[in-house]
Amino acid sequence: MASKKQRKAAKHNVKKAQAGAKKKQTLKNLPKSTKSALGKEGSKVRTGADKSRQEYYDEAQRLGVAGRSQMGKADLKRAVQRRRAK
Repeated sequence: MASKKQRKAAKHNVKKAQAGAKKKQTLKNLPKSTKSALGKEGSKVRTGADKSRQEYYDEAQRLGVAGRSQMGKADLKRAVQRRRAK
């Protein structure tokens, strides 16, 4: 059976380990607004949604894509990519 001193030391070690684990989980402990902003940035990187429709439109205009004024963002993006590939 553990002595009083050993139980106290064990509780102290558990608390210390929990604090260390909590410090290492940096994303988990960030404010909600920061986590949300980081998620949006990551999503932009994954999807390549770093440009707006207007930016795609301007690029399509520069490349001479026909029918660009009637296109949505996804259509403009595809048309620009196709034109770049040529």
